[in-house]
Amino acid sequence: MTHVKDWLHDHPDVRTIRVAAVDLNGQARGKRVPVRFADKVASEGTRFPFSVLNLDIWGEDIDDSPLVFDAGDRDGVLLPTERGYMPMPWLDAPTALLPIWMFHEDGRPFDGDPRHALAAVVARYKAAGLTPVVATELEFYLIDDSGRTPRVPPSPRSGKRRTGAETLALRALDAFDNFFTDLYEACEAMDISADTAISEAGPGQFEINLMHGPDAMKAADDAWFFKLLVKGLARKHGVAASFMAKPYDQFSGNGMHTHFSVLDADGRNIFDDGTAEGSDRLRHAVAGCLTALADETLIFAPHANSYDRLVPEAHAPTGIAWAYENRTAAIRIPSGSPKARRIEHRVSGGDVNPYLMIAAVLGAALVGLEDKIDAPDPITGNAYALELEQIPQTWEAALQAFEESQILPRIFSAELIRNYVLTKRQEIHYMAELSPDEQVELYLDTV
Repeated sequence: MTHVKDWLHDHPDVRTIRVAAVDLNGQARGKRVPVRFADKVASEGTRFPFSVLNLDIWGEDIDDSPLVFDAGDRDGVLLPTERGYMPMPWLDAPTALLPIWMFHEDGRPFDGDPRHALAAVVARYKAAGLTPVVATELEFYLIDDSGRTPRVPPSPRSGKRRTGAETLALRALDAFDNFFTDLYEACEAMDISADTAISEAGPGQFEINLMHGPDAMKAADDAWFFKLLVKGLARKHGVAASFMAKPYDQFSGNGMHTHFSVLDADGRNIFDDGTAEGSDRLRHAVAGCLTALADETLIFAPHANSYDRLVPEAHAPTGIAWAYENRTAAIRIPSGSPKARRIEHRVSGGDVNPYLMIAAVLGAALVGLEDKIDAPDPITGNAYALELEQIPQTWEAALQAFEESQILPRIFSAELIRNYVLTKRQEIHYMAELSPDEQVELYLDTV
């Protein structure tokens, strides 16, 4: 990977590197490596146990995982991804991040790696002559966590804490202008395609859109790197940033919506038929997303706190339905030019693993396209007021739906499904021992 070595040569100020892979919970797992060993890592990779990508949210081994004692806790080989080096602007010392993903000794991808799960879905689109175009919208809170309970941080400009809604308030953005200026400069340096920033409904809550692009893997990479960047940079500015689904009981939760369309081999959007309603293939993709939604909820709502967000009339969907230009529905078809016809999947919280989330959404849509599933009629009006099939309301119900699913084996490998089930079962068991305040403390920094 010559370009990897060239990057480091062009940045002689870098003193150390971090090699990092993503685990099932979206956590960065890796090593700090002296820069003098960087060429060796770039060309030969590094090694750590397969089980490291299958840890619980505390970073503990899964008690009954076949990856640990039964297999001798064997090592996998971790090689650089196509992304190569990037700076880590939230650290004081010049440092480079080298993203890596896991393989077996013989070169086979490790099926328990979330990045490989997305690569497998994208490969199926490619085999069908299709290319998904994907973008994400990420919501997060800036939080003062210096006291016993989290609260909105004071404005760096006025010193005041504003505890009311600040929807689309330029004042809220301007109050943290230094943070956002540094954030956009860092996104540019890391090649993260950050677009518009807005102030959201909760105090200290913001949303940044990442640009559409015909590379689903880059969209997932960008979302993962963005979460690492925002949390790290916020600490540099003296506050916390959190993507947890529901940091405050009384305020809106954090979502991570994804928008996608699909191009054919000639670069045409298969969802566009020149009308506002879109094509039959759009409705097939919608139907696939709806069919898989209940079974995939454990990916869209992976933590105990996730289900505090999925409640009626809290700006998060609860019913399994789709609609045109209606934000109360789980699946929304935005208005606009027919050439840009796309699907918005609105279920995921900000606490998701972006690779698994995008793989789940695109995989479900592909099942709908392959099987030509008929979509139900779109809803109109307030989805919360309609009698609809409901998204699983508890962590336990979501785990059961995931484990018993008939559609998920068409999207994810058996190994990943097994590992994810074991992880969430262990977390459900041990999370019951924590108080609500202890759960918030845990999730505030991790997700």
